[in-house]
Amino acid sequence: MSTTAIVLAALLAAIFLLLGSAKLAAVPAMRQAAAHVGMTTTHYRLLGALEVAAAAGLLLGLWITPLGAAASLGLILLMAGAVVVHVRSGDPAARCLPAVVVGALACAHLVLLAGGW
Repeated sequence: MSTTAIVLAALLAAIFLLLGSAKLAAVPAMRQAAAHVGMTTTHYRLLGALEVAAAAGLLLGLWITPLGAAASLGLILLMAGAVVVHVRSGDPAARCLPAVVVGALACAHLVLLAGGW
C-alpha cells in the first residue's frame, strides 16, 4: 500500500470519526443540521454510526485491503447522498462542497487501493 493511500485513510478516518461521533452524541450543531435537512435525530445518529464504522474500516483496511476499499466505497455513497440531500434542501453549492471534497478523497483512496491489488 502506498504512503499516499495510508495518509488518505488516516485523514478520512479522523474526519469521519470526529463527525460520526458528533452525530452519535447528537451534539446541538448536529441536531440543527439534521433538522435543517428534514431528518430526525435518530436518522442522523444512524448516519453517524455508518461514518464511525467507515472510519474503523479505513483503519483496519491498512491491514485488510478489501475492507479499506469497502469503507471507501461506503463513504463515496454516503457523500453522494449528502450532496443530494443538500441540493433537495435548497442549500447553495458551497454547503455541498465539503461532501464533494471528502467524497473525492474517498474516490482517490479507492483508486489507489485498486491500483495496489
